[in-house]
Amino acid sequence: MSRKRATRRRFLALSGATGIAGMAGCADRIKSAADEVGGDSSAETPGGSDGSTPGLTDGVPPLETAFDSRDRYRKPGESFDDFADLDRWTVSQGSGDADTDVVFDGEQSFKLRSNGSENIVAERSLEGEDLTETDLSVAIRTTTPQHIAVNLRLVDQFGSEKVYSLREIRYRAPDVGWFRTSPGVFQQDDVDPSLDYLDRLEIQVLHSMPEAELWVDDLRTHGTPEQGYVMLSWDDGMRDYYETAAPLHDEYGFPAVQAPIPRWVAQGRDGVMSLSELQERQDAGDQIVVHGTHDPIHELDDEDALDERLRNDKRWYIDNGFEGANYIVHPHNSFDRTSLERATDYHYCGGFNQAGNVNTTSVYGFDPLALPRTIGHDLGISKRCVDLAARHNQCTILNFHTFDADNTMPTDDYEALLEHIDSADVEVITFDDLWRLRTNDR
Repeated sequence: MSRKRATRRRFLALSGATGIAGMAGCADRIKSAADEVGGDSSAETPGGSDGSTPGLTDGVPPLETAFDSRDRYRKPGESFDDFADLDRWTVSQGSGDADTDVVFDGEQSFKLRSNGSENIVAERSLEGEDLTETDLSVAIRTTTPQHIAVNLRLVDQFGSEKVYSLREIRYRAPDVGWFRTSPGVFQQDDVDPSLDYLDRLEIQVLHSMPEAELWVDDLRTHGTPEQGYVMLSWDDGMRDYYETAAPLHDEYGFPAVQAPIPRWVAQGRDGVMSLSELQERQDAGDQIVVHGTHDPIHELDDEDALDERLRNDKRWYIDNGFEGANYIVHPHNSFDRTSLERATDYHYCGGFNQAGNVNTTSVYGFDPLALPRTIGHDLGISKRCVDLAARHNQCTILNFHTFDADNTMPTDDYEALLEHIDSADVEVITFDDLWRLRTNDR
């Protein structure tokens, strides 16, 4: 592939993203502590009055954010089911009841419980609904995260299915709260379902625990974008990326999102990129985002200590000229309700709910700070992520560390993956591009 073509692909990814739309987010609300959430921001105009993208900076960003992204974008798209009328729902596995004490929005949520280790299935009729070119999002809360997946399964009147799936929830108990998920398609029948001739929607809670419970609320719909997107995320700032992967990225014109660890860079740790090398990669088109102190962030119980850590972590990136400091990769995918509340003071977007299987997202309905991504350990799974993103106009975020680690595919496979991405109908994007999509009304 010629360098000219590669440059053109990068230009299209950046300029095209500004014309496509996106939104959503969520915050924790419990009736006994209603001040945790703030008001209904669904009527706010997402984009700036001058057509700019809120929170997107030209250059190094300020230390603090201008607004709480999870609050501003907590109710994207259009309401489809507020769970005020549970008579339309039937629970065929497990049990389900209205809960007026734990609510994301409105007067009640739908609390689902397993009967022991069995999965949970709740369903409602979709007769007369048309969900063509439509994605879904729903606010969820669970006290049993980690070994749990949430499916939204559409079945047409001929039995064909389309399954959206969040494959894992990395929210850390016991400090759990609401977040919005807008999962990508995990599977679809070879005979495409007739989305204008639907039979039912199922909410499936799959788990491998002695028991599980999940609250759902505020099911919403969103239009789909014009194409699919891929983000290539490299954590920890390892030289393996710089020496081996970066030349391949440059050949294809694909940017990477890198999340280095400041302490390792400052120590000159063996196998870690230097500060000058990271700055060089930023100049080459990579986006350097915050990873910060490499300890699980949810373990900090004191809010002052948590705030100090988030502030000092971001300051290092700002002081060293990294323009992606508004975005964060939670160390060890560790977060809880309190850390998410504090993170919005410094970051607009990031995550992640990370899984080893296909774990994609729509671009218009995800929680800004609880994005899903897929561990890039297997070439077949990663190719499937790319193909699903292309087929369903969604986004896959693939995560890598170093080629000799179990969580990263071998070098030859990675080169094959980049070749596959280049031949697919997708664009490779950074957080800036995804944030443009996310914050424009659709």
